[in-house]
Amino acid sequence: MITFLTGLVILLVGGAIYGAFCEKIINPTGAKPPAVRLRDDVDFVPISKWKAALIELLNIAGTGPVLGPIQGILFGPIAFLTIPIGCVLGGAVHDYMCGMISVRNNGEQMPFLIKRFLGNKTYLFYNIFVCLLLFLLGTVFIYTPGDLFVSQILQVDVSSLNSTLMVVYGVIFAYYLLATLLPIDKIIGKVYPIFGAILLLSAVGIFFGIFLHDYPLTEIWETSLFKSHPFGENFIPIFFVTITCGIASGFHATQATIISRTVAEENHGRTIFYNSMIAEGFIAMVWAAGTMGVLNLGIASAEDIQKAAVLIVGVVAKDLLGSVGGIIAVVSVIILGITSGDTALRSLRLIIAENLNINQRQKKNILILALIIFSVVAGILFFAKTDAQGFAILWRYFAWANETTVAFAFAMISVYMIKNKMPYWMALIPGTFYMYITSSYILHARIGINLPWIVAYFIAAIFCVAYVYFVRRIK
Repeated sequence: MITFLTGLVILLVGGAIYGAFCEKIINPTGAKPPAVRLRDDVDFVPISKWKAALIELLNIAGTGPVLGPIQGILFGPIAFLTIPIGCVLGGAVHDYMCGMISVRNNGEQMPFLIKRFLGNKTYLFYNIFVCLLLFLLGTVFIYTPGDLFVSQILQVDVSSLNSTLMVVYGVIFAYYLLATLLPIDKIIGKVYPIFGAILLLSAVGIFFGIFLHDYPLTEIWETSLFKSHPFGENFIPIFFVTITCGIASGFHATQATIISRTVAEENHGRTIFYNSMIAEGFIAMVWAAGTMGVLNLGIASAEDIQKAAVLIVGVVAKDLLGSVGGIIAVVSVIILGITSGDTALRSLRLIIAENLNINQRQKKNILILALIIFSVVAGILFFAKTDAQGFAILWRYFAWANETTVAFAFAMISVYMIKNKMPYWMALIPGTFYMYITSSYILHARIGINLPWIVAYFIAAIFCVAYVYFVRRIK
């Protein structure tokens, strides 16, 4: 329990101190933000600080910060320290800087920020890459909340595509279509604060349940620091790819730039962007601790987590909160997935429309583009559900792509900070780290190049040198 509590102190106290430092560097001004100057009552709509913060939290906190830590805790209590340190120094900085740089550049979406600061060639590559990520992410956030609802609430088997699943998937698709068609303040702005309250209450409930049920949590000195994974996975890079959204996520940049178009005042940025990531870190810590507890009590096994991490959500929730409280907690996780999926597809629509110069003030254009996007997502979903290894392949590519876009975003932030005479090392260091993580992973992985670890590590180090050189040269 000491390691877990130490991690929470790092997360909350460290987040408060480093968040203030980031805000001081950005130095918010009284200038009118894009939400006010470019208001169109569709995407550019000023909303209150706390409502925007709750929307941002629900946008970024998909099933990743739940399912990722559930699997990541197999690496042992080291997760209780790496998650908060990563959130404070990496993920929260990433989200805050992307959001504020967008605010200061007319609410531009990530591809255009990449183009502005990293050049046309990088922009073209990133643009294709981020669209692929959002397609995969939109699929994941239909698959996982749909399966959670059917298996945990309806108590129906989800091992194959059946009529119940198809109906639930259809309802989620219908909601996504409605959410992407209507102005951001009509559905998202009105119901997300309610969802946000449910989410936070459920996380707090599980947090206190860990203490009330006296869950046995392993201390960091009781295990082999980086070699405790039951299936022998390497901590570097597998842990950081597994945790994905729980520490840093390229997807978050696409959401921060959407919310940048609703920021009413620049000094709201720290609460909306930085602190939302700290809240997500708390959610990740809570689910990691709950999973370690059920593992140590023998309620679930490492094999259970490896085969069906989605089902562990119900195991942890119901054991800590009882039947009714458990269902509420499961519903909150379902909400996490759905409220990230709809904004992911909204981001995808905006990125494609802006690149193809499609007027998004016309409902007809929005509808046609949305239907095309949803058709592609439906195809990926069908593959993931009908192929024996479909979801495993989907999740691995999603997780790797998610972390790779983090390296792109940190490069953009680094160049922005260099140009504005800011301490760019605070972006370049985590960016270089994630370049190492993602390149070494794909170089070794079976879904990648399948090289031996020693070769993958060596080549990844070369990529990191090239990454630093690229950022320094671009400036």
